[in-house]
Amino acid sequence: MQIKEISNLLRQSADGGKKEWERFLSQHKEKSFLQSWAWGEFQEKQGNRIWRLEIFNGVQLIGVALVAKVIAKRGTFLLVQHLCVTDKEAIEPLLEELKEIGNKERAVFIRIAPLVLKTEENEKFFESLGFKEAPMHANAYEATWKLDLASSEDDLLKNMRKTTRYLIKQAQKNQDIIIEKSDKIENIEIYQNLNREVAKRQHFVGFPNSYIKNEFEVFQKDNQVLWLFGKYKGEVVAGALIVFWSGIGFYHQAASLSKYSKLSIPYLLQWEAIKEAKKRGCKFYDFWGFTDPQKYPKHPWAGPTLFKMGYGGSSIEYIKTQDYPLSKKYWLTYIFEVIRKIRRGL
Repeated sequence: MQIKEISNLLRQSADGGKKEWERFLSQHKEKSFLQSWAWGEFQEKQGNRIWRLEIFNGVQLIGVALVAKVIAKRGTFLLVQHLCVTDKEAIEPLLEELKEIGNKERAVFIRIAPLVLKTEENEKFFESLGFKEAPMHANAYEATWKLDLASSEDDLLKNMRKTTRYLIKQAQKNQDIIIEKSDKIENIEIYQNLNREVAKRQHFVGFPNSYIKNEFEVFQKDNQVLWLFGKYKGEVVAGALIVFWSGIGFYHQAASLSKYSKLSIPYLLQWEAIKEAKKRGCKFYDFWGFTDPQKYPKHPWAGPTLFKMGYGGSSIEYIKTQDYPLSKKYWLTYIFEVIRKIRRGL
């Protein structure tokens, strides 16, 4: 197997290696936009150095890895979010390449969130390579809830939980409720007003404007992102940022005002997002993140997961985020993140 980096010279050309990269991902079943060419551009906008690595078995491309160097207070590390490979055996040579890069960049550890299905065999494989389960996920889900969009809109409605379908129809009947769509970047502030209210209510630090702006800009270039806003009597009370990439609609960012929760506006907004994904030819709708509400009823994601499950679909669980220590300093990071995880109730 060989690892090849898409050089800066090729990246700056008309094609930039983008077509081959995106073509490989389009044929891959388990994927998310965190490995897309655009997400590499996002990482660079965030000030992170990136490497786009291609893994070949002879002449056949069997994997791509978008690697970002993250400089954090807890130590510099290499981050690979939602790694996509057709053969998990490609991970071993990739690890050797990452170790070389990491040592040159004085990284403390390597963190990989692989989209490899969770099985005992796969867990043992990563363990055999020297990985250990990370105390925190890599800003990406380790399990998700997906809806197959092959059915008609009528059948999608029929397959929903009865309560979800009822709340959508009730919101549709309310003439004071309107769902608006927008591809205008200036609507960031409208969304962030909602996000700040949710962050205050749920006691977390939301993404800054620059993060949302950079994400929107990189996907806007190829018409792959859209705002959806739910209005009640002219006031924006719910919003979502949806990414449409490689045949999947991703419910990536969302916020709503709690004082209008009885109006079920988020239910209608979600249904409009699903219909938009279907209209754009998407095969799946990814609700972005899942935790089993029966096993973990106190988990912060338990409530949102119940909401997502009401639309029908199924869960997919992947291997937990994996860390590969490159320095003894890693254990300081490990302890810090374990404490943070406990405090967050994760």
